[in-house]
Amino acid sequence: MNQTIVVKIGTSSLTNPTTGNLALSTIAGLVEVLSRLRAAGNNVVLVSSGAVGVGCARLGLQERPRNIAVKQAVAAVGQGRLMRVYDDLFTSLQQPIAQVLLTRSDLVQRSRYVNAHNTFQALLKLGVIPIVNENDTVAIEELKFGDNDTLSARVASLLEADWLFLLTDVDRLYSADPRSNPDAQPITLVTRIDQLAELEVQTGDRGSQWGTGGMITKIAAARIATAAGVCTVITEGRNPGNIEKILAGEPLGTRFEPQPQHSNARKRWIAHGLVPAGKIYLDRGAVSAIAQAGKSLLAAGITQVEGEFHTSDAVQLCDASGQEIARGIVNYSSSELKKIQGRQSAEIKIILGYAGAETVVHRDNLVLSR
Repeated sequence: MNQTIVVKIGTSSLTNPTTGNLALSTIAGLVEVLSRLRAAGNNVVLVSSGAVGVGCARLGLQERPRNIAVKQAVAAVGQGRLMRVYDDLFTSLQQPIAQVLLTRSDLVQRSRYVNAHNTFQALLKLGVIPIVNENDTVAIEELKFGDNDTLSARVASLLEADWLFLLTDVDRLYSADPRSNPDAQPITLVTRIDQLAELEVQTGDRGSQWGTGGMITKIAAARIATAAGVCTVITEGRNPGNIEKILAGEPLGTRFEPQPQHSNARKRWIAHGLVPAGKIYLDRGAVSAIAQAGKSLLAAGITQVEGEFHTSDAVQLCDASGQEIARGIVNYSSSELKKIQGRQSAEIKIILGYAGAETVVHRDNLVLSR
């Protein structure tokens, strides 16, 4: 059966940890594996880090820049060089590739989300392997994914992928960092993300000298991807052949089981494409109406509004304890909601001075959290 496979490789796997230069043997091995998977009829997407790291090496910089303008300039230098290496290697195997640079707004805005989906589908039908990276050169902080683990999970969700492989510098997830703790225990299967707390998994947030990620971002990515129905695997990037072995059933790496997914495309976008801009706290009646009866959210059920957001932004809907029960697209700004929270719909026109929507979040724009 042909499958859609998204592979993310991090800077720590792409580059030499001491010099920052490209690890060409690793990249060549990855190119061979992905080309074979594509030749076998699978749809293949590569999410590749490394632009800033390669740019640093090209310019002789000894450490990753912290200034945003310098970092974006270095990314511009590195991205072209990185794509040239990929193009040379894939071309030697007669495999066409395409560069796709994304910012978060490409997946947050519905029209751009649909356009991105259609573009990926067109590339895959043409037999192309898209190589995706965040558009570091132009992305502003509030429109950044922050790390390519998150980006790869969003892309896997967008494509309704079967698999997401997160290639990193350890062979699997451990109960602690095996590089510093000899008692760290390997974890091969995670059926639920919240199971990690029961297993007492410790996740450091440091990545490599040249990268931005860490195991904590990979677990966050697995949470996004598995919620979208994507089987997610963390495995070692220095051995790209592990991808084929795992697809053949070998128990390598750490596998995160996919969760039941939303069949409605718009609701998948709300659940997995949008980033909440604020929180709305609900009373028990509203929680019950939404979670059990599938109703829309009315102003009367709101007890507290947190954060600043505008009409049509995504928000989290939480119970009194702060636990998210749903998320959706809001019909009022945070400043408007603070005026009408706890009030009846008939009072909205009197309070605001104009007739707004009857619902704060309509059920068609609302997705329950699992």
